[in-house]
Amino acid sequence: LPSVFFFSSRSSAKLVAPLGCLISRQKHTLPDLPYDYGALEPHINAEIMQLHHSKHHATYVNNLNVAEEKYKEALAKGDVTAQVSLQPAIKFNGGGHINHTIFWTNLSPNGGGEPKGELMEAIKRDFGSFANFKEKLTAVSVGVQGSGWGWLGYNKEQGHLQIAACANQDPLQGTTGLVPLLGIDVWEHAYYLQYKNVRPDYLKAIWNVINWENVSSRYVSCKK
Repeated sequence: LPSVFFFSSRSSAKLVAPLGCLISRQKHTLPDLPYDYGALEPHINAEIMQLHHSKHHATYVNNLNVAEEKYKEALAKGDVTAQVSLQPAIKFNGGGHINHTIFWTNLSPNGGGEPKGELMEAIKRDFGSFANFKEKLTAVSVGVQGSGWGWLGYNKEQGHLQIAACANQDPLQGTTGLVPLLGIDVWEHAYYLQYKNVRPDYLKAIWNVINWENVSSRYVSCKK
């Protein structure tokens, strides 16, 4: 009997920790960049990177934390109306946080060129050639009306790569089901200080800093 009691107590203790984590939600934080603000020059200048990361992304993180705190309060009160009214803010700011967290790792001062290995084979299989893929993703990104993102994603159900555009900060996987591999931010704050309103020039330049190792790693991981 003592041994049984001891075992059940340990089991209960193991359950307390995860439940505590749910009650005391961990706040989202702004991730550090894996390179300096000026590391992507001349393709994306330091001023843009600093404002984009420390101001725009930070704002999404802060607003997401505020919205989630309010949502938690609404849940506790059983206030369904408040829960519903908070969902657009969670989608927008949560999407902004998700998208930018991917975007920073998709870029590298040592980027550019073409991918290798499995990703390159998949690109040739699904788009005919790397040149065709690059042209299509660029065209989709240029064509985003207003603000949004151009994406290369992986369709798990069909087992192939797919290009998509998302409006505003809509997250790719949450809105289309595609696993995000490469995202190109075409909000004006991502390029206006350097490229003014000429989005195609920015999109031409960004290919010089695409981190294909990161994109390839995402592709390999999502196929498992």
